[in-house]
Amino acid sequence: MDPNQLSVFSLMKARMQMLGERQKVIAQNVANVSTPGYVPSDVDQEAFAATLNRMASSGRSGAGAGHTAMAATQPGHMAPASASGGPGLPVVKSPDSETTLDGNAVVVEEQMIKIAETRMDFETMVGLYQKSLGLLRLASRAPGR
Repeated sequence: MDPNQLSVFSLMKARMQMLGERQKVIAQNVANVSTPGYVPSDVDQEAFAATLNRMASSGRSGAGAGHTAMAATQPGHMAPASASGGPGLPVVKSPDSETTLDGNAVVVEEQMIKIAETRMDFETMVGLYQKSLGLLRLASRAPGR
């Protein structure tokens, strides 16, 4: 049995993909710390949570466990470029607490906090993934071994 076909593993995989995408977005924010007028972005956590809820509910029904289609909530939404092109997560402008005179809204300290949170969340997911695989191995052993 392929563990990726279990809904719990597909949910963990989706979360890890989102965290990887968030790390890229935050790195882009830090890279533009001196760009005049730059407003930092972040992954839309609420939209991702809604997608995970759809994945979890489709996993309970049996058919299509762990798979979900992107939802077009506005008529201007476009279809994803490809199924393998990443999680297709919405990124929203997320200005930090301060804006400089040149209009830059990136606060390095706040971005570093986001990086640390993202790293801790990713490490938590990796730990859960490893523990879940260990439980599957334990359950698949013959009795008495």
